[in-house]
Amino acid sequence: MPIRRRKSRKIFVGRVPVGGDAPVSVQSMTDTPTRDPESTLAQIERLAALGCDIIRAAVDNERDIAGLKTICAASPVPVVADIQFDASAAVGAIEAGAAAVRLNPGLVRDARQLRPVAEAAKAHGIPIRVGVNSGSVGTEAVKKKMAQGMPHDDALVSALVEAALRQCDQLEKTGVSAIKVALKSSSVPVTAAAYREFARRTDYPLHLGVTEAGTRKRGVIKSACGIGALLLEGIGDTLRVSLTAPPEEEILTGLAILESCGLREAAPEIVSCPTCGRTEIDLPGLADRVEKLVQEIKNSGKRINLRRIAVMGCPVNGPGEAKDADLGIAGSRSGEQVLLFRAGKVLGAYPANAGFEVFRQELLKSCE
Repeated sequence: MPIRRRKSRKIFVGRVPVGGDAPVSVQSMTDTPTRDPESTLAQIERLAALGCDIIRAAVDNERDIAGLKTICAASPVPVVADIQFDASAAVGAIEAGAAAVRLNPGLVRDARQLRPVAEAAKAHGIPIRVGVNSGSVGTEAVKKKMAQGMPHDDALVSALVEAALRQCDQLEKTGVSAIKVALKSSSVPVTAAAYREFARRTDYPLHLGVTEAGTRKRGVIKSACGIGALLLEGIGDTLRVSLTAPPEEEILTGLAILESCGLREAAPEIVSCPTCGRTEIDLPGLADRVEKLVQEIKNSGKRINLRRIAVMGCPVNGPGEAKDADLGIAGSRSGEQVLLFRAGKVLGAYPANAGFEVFRQELLKSCE
């Protein structure tokens, strides 16, 4: 069942369209010093190879701006400058070639600070992302709403939405209409409620994310719940999975969320069964090997022309339950062999290591 996407205005971050009828894009943020363009560009190259569409880099001072100029000139994907306290750094970042800038309304509130940024953005034809998060909206705004009888989470949602609307209005008054908005909290229900309310009231394209989501394990779950729920409702034009982990993990998780929501072709989808008492092989290890192999092939620039790959624990779930898979590998009853199959037809049984190599060759035959 296709998802009915919310209608939002289309903007461009470099060459990447965001909003309107554009596909949902995946972002991450570099964790290297922006003042070190060599290491930052090396990381961006790796992220781009994994499927990153847009990258963000922290810009706090003149050294960062100098590094950003080199980065923007060589980056394979558009670079967004992340600005926190110093609005003047945004002007320098724009002049250095940033494809967009991200401002935090909780830290850059004054319209006088915004005006030179808005003028520079207009002059260079780039958008501004209004990035609100619960940690910087101000406790007084939340306390005031709670004093009026509003529950804490409702007050926080209201404060997030109002902060975003206020800065969007300030930017519109300066003539900037190419605006993208994020309203993030570390709470999934608060995040989802804020995006829903803002989406109901505006047509700005939305950048989804659950801020400070946590470690790889917990952060993936929280992000999948929050981002996935909104995407299934048609809300969201771009996303970042915020993890306490290498940014490569953010890209892979973001792509997996889009694939799971039916918003991006898996190319190919990898399915694997849960373990049970019939399983006599290291099924988790085998599934990991297949995932890594597929990723290595894709990173090499090849396209795998298969719709679905199956990794199964035994012959019952192998050619049987996974007969719709284009290519599959399954454990044998003895645990000493693996079976290979295509569309439910067994290709052969092989010793485990030799079987995986045959599987790899079959996979490569499907590439272009």
